[in-house]
Amino acid sequence: MKKIFSSVMTLILAIVAVSCGGNATSEGRKAQELSGAGATFPLPFYNVVFEEFAQVNGDAVAYGGIGSGGGVRNLRDKIVDFAGSDAFLSDKEMSDMNAVIHVPTCMGAVVLAYNLDGVNNLNLSGDLIADIFAGNIKMWNDERLAALNPGVELPAEAIIPVFRSDGSGTTFVFTDYLTKVSPMWKEKFGAGKSVNFPSGQAAKGNPGVAGVVKQTKNSIGYVGSEYAFAQKIAYAKIQNQRGEIVEPTAASISAAASGEIPADTRCSITNSDAAGAYPISTFTWMIIYKEQNYSDRSKEQAVATLDLLQYILSDDAQKITSEVHYAPLPEKAKELSLKNLKTVTFDGTAILQ
Repeated sequence: MKKIFSSVMTLILAIVAVSCGGNATSEGRKAQELSGAGATFPLPFYNVVFEEFAQVNGDAVAYGGIGSGGGVRNLRDKIVDFAGSDAFLSDKEMSDMNAVIHVPTCMGAVVLAYNLDGVNNLNLSGDLIADIFAGNIKMWNDERLAALNPGVELPAEAIIPVFRSDGSGTTFVFTDYLTKVSPMWKEKFGAGKSVNFPSGQAAKGNPGVAGVVKQTKNSIGYVGSEYAFAQKIAYAKIQNQRGEIVEPTAASISAAASGEIPADTRCSITNSDAAGAYPISTFTWMIIYKEQNYSDRSKEQAVATLDLLQYILSDDAQKITSEVHYAPLPEKAKELSLKNLKTVTFDGTAILQ
């Protein structure tokens, strides 16, 4: 009877402790609530991995998919623990804020989702995509499109391009690719999180673009691959630098990252010349301050931030990538990131020993 009473009291005390904020992580410290904001591109992966992290470690993570530009602004304003971005910060952007560290979290693909009755297979090349979004190719049955799609009955209908209205890392990746494959695009529009598209329909976030494409006949838009999969929207195969017509898969995305990765992991892998590479592949990053003592953050909050990033780089978390239509990081990217995390400090003292 004493044993039963003792067990019941232990359970009651545990419930009281949790309700009073005494819940602890697997490391024994008080559980933290972390906040981040930014890219919608990796959001389906983050939704799963943050939930797994909470179960494994006890810390809760709130993330707002407001676009890479918004996430970086929030980090610059020091109101979040991390920013999510599909575009790494330029030297100029980094010079305007305190020192930051980029941690790649997964790899993914920007796909060209389209809505064409009766067309289940569409091939595109970089120059064709550039001319479509520049307004130079206006009709689906254009002879250049027909030449790359023999046997496909393309409709005599006007093309409706769909693009992002918000500051977007997905837009940066897409336009970075276009500047590499089209001198016209490079000269007239360039690469950036926001670009002045000459015609078409704007939508907010990857979910917004995917939704517009799904609802709009004869449209085409660039989105993170997971959003095309989730909405069951057809997407094009794209001719890579070697002339191969490639579908975005975990293997073809990983092939794009087979080259050298710099120590700070800031690199573009669009238009890779590797065999079998999908040409609009990208890393996506979480960006944090190198010095974690800012905006009255506690050391426990800083430790929790690094615990989250280490978990995302773990084999357990990276296995999730392919389950939600992304690709895992190459070993070199993980190795460099773990090394960079060891330089993160709180009051000038390294957090990881």
